[in-house]
Amino acid sequence: MKRASIDDLDRIDKAILKHLQQDGRTPNSELAAKVNLSPSPCHDRVKRLESQGFIEGYRAILNPKKLNAGTTAFVEITLDRINQRVFEDFRRKVKTLLDVAECHMVAGNFDYLVKLRISSMDEYRSALAKLADLPHVANTNTYVVIENVKLDEGIAIRE
Repeated sequence: MKRASIDDLDRIDKAILKHLQQDGRTPNSELAAKVNLSPSPCHDRVKRLESQGFIEGYRAILNPKKLNAGTTAFVEITLDRINQRVFEDFRRKVKTLLDVAECHMVAGNFDYLVKLRISSMDEYRSALAKLADLPHVANTNTYVVIENVKLDEGIAIRE
């Protein structure tokens, strides 16, 4: 069976993705009206988009300030050496840290970029100590966010 790709999506599929990305709680009847379909075919399309992996899941967007995690910091991490075992050790351990919101292996002058969600500089200091104690961490460099200019609003769906 051929793997589904963006080339397999028509304008209605793309419109469904766009609307659900903005509000995943949109009732099917309302979504159907927005994309000019009747409810049953709209529901079928959503189920197909889910089964083909275009829609991975649904979640609520929480307010970090109200949950005492309103400070964001990005930490560059450089490892002391590079091989598969080192990468696996680091990945396994970084996933256990609660303050780590995201972790990305990157190309460039460092190995990983970690996004922390913390409540204060004291909490940052504690989170940084935990990061520095991870296996094979040689160096860290931190950038604390002063202002969120543009946050992730989802993937741009081009028609």
